[in-house]
Amino acid sequence: MLQLFNELKATQAVARFLALRGGSMSSVKLMKLLYLADREALIRGGRPITTDRYLSMDIGPVVSRIYDLMRDEQPANLFPIWRTHISPAENHEVRLLSDPGTSELSGEEQDVIHEVYAQHGGDSRWTVVEYTRSLPEWTYPDGGALPIEYRDILKAAGKAEADIAAVEEALEAAALSEQVLV
Repeated sequence: MLQLFNELKATQAVARFLALRGGSMSSVKLMKLLYLADREALIRGGRPITTDRYLSMDIGPVVSRIYDLMRDEQPANLFPIWRTHISPAENHEVRLLSDPGTSELSGEEQDVIHEVYAQHGGDSRWTVVEYTRSLPEWTYPDGGALPIEYRDILKAAGKAEADIAAVEEALEAAALSEQVLV
């Protein structure tokens, strides 16, 4: 599935979770909460929040680009919005450096972030890891990384094939129109 990564929107979603947690959080737990928020938004409204890609890794589903950003594995000149607002992980924790606002997040997306945090924010990082590893779209990759597609998530949520195809078509059309605008 073609989708352009929206750095500002992803940064704003991360910032909302960090703010709810008091400004810092385990990078592992943050990745899981982001995945759960994306998953819920996709199931409810047919569009994820972070615009990231997903991978099945040994520690459960991962938001791929954000995972790399947290580990500071991108060239210094890339992702200036992220670097302005979110710290690289230190001792497996990321911190909110400054508030990027919420201009890219809809009210519904902010609601999903708050709901996911209310449901899982008080859990330990390993409890959240185990929960995400129980999701039907996650596959044990045995030390590797396997893609998780939107279709996998929607199918696991019990969506009908026609509904899945409609979501895929809408996301593809949105991605193409975003490319034209860039």
